[in-house]
Amino acid sequence: MAIDWFRFGSPQAFFPVAGKMVPWFAFLAVAFALPGLYLGFFVAPTDATQGESYRIIFIHVPAAWMSMFLYLVMAGWAGLGLVLNTRLSGMMASAIAPTGAMFTFVALWSGALWGKPTWGTWWVWDARLTSELILLFLYLGFIALKAAFADPQRADRAGAILALLGAVNVPIIYFSVQWWNTLHQGASVSLTRAPSMAATMLAAMLLMALAAWMYSIAVALARVRSIILERERDMAWVRMSAGT
Repeated sequence: MAIDWFRFGSPQAFFPVAGKMVPWFAFLAVAFALPGLYLGFFVAPTDATQGESYRIIFIHVPAAWMSMFLYLVMAGWAGLGLVLNTRLSGMMASAIAPTGAMFTFVALWSGALWGKPTWGTWWVWDARLTSELILLFLYLGFIALKAAFADPQRADRAGAILALLGAVNVPIIYFSVQWWNTLHQGASVSLTRAPSMAATMLAAMLLMALAAWMYSIAVALARVRSIILERERDMAWVRMSAGT
C-alpha cells in the first residue's frame, strides 16, 4: 500500500508521528554515544604528536560537522516553506536552529580547548575559526529575527531569507583550510581518500557523529511538537492531542 508522504506535511498529521519517533532517536543517540565515548577516550591509541589532548576531537569534530549540516537542513526547510508556503517547514527550521547553535558553540569551545595545548593559544582569527564564529552569529540572528515578529508567517519569510543568504558561509567553513593558509589542520576524514587515522579513532569519531545526528533529530522533533502546540493551540485537534 502506497504511503501518502505529503499528508505528513501538515502539522496536524506530523504531530503524533513526531511524538512516536522521538524516543527511538533518543535511544539511538545513547546507543551510539556510549561505545563512541568508550572507544574514543579509553581504547583509541594516544596520538604520537598531540598526546592525550587530541581526544577532544571525538567531541569537536562531530560537533563541527553537525553545526554545518544542521544549518543546511535548517536553510532547506526554511527555503521550502518560502517557496511552497507550508507551515510545517517554518516550524521545522525554528526547531533545528537552537540545536545547530548549540553544536556550533560546542565546536568553538572544544576547539579552544584543543587549540591551547596544540597552538599555544585559545583563539586566533583563523579563517575556519572566524567563519565558524560567523555561523554561530547566523544561528543566533535567525532565532532572534523570527522572535522579533508577532506574525508567524512574516517571521518564517524573514527567517528563510536570512537562512538562505547565510548558507553561503557553510562551504567557506568547509573549504577554508584549502583556500587559505590557516593554522587549522585539514580534514582527517574525506570521501575522496583513505582516512589518516587509526581504525579505532575513526570508529569512535563516526559513532559520535551518528550519536550527534540521532540526538539532533530527537531534539528537533520534540521541539517542533512544542512549536506546533504554541502556534495552533486554539485548534480542537491540538487540545485533544495535549489531553492524551
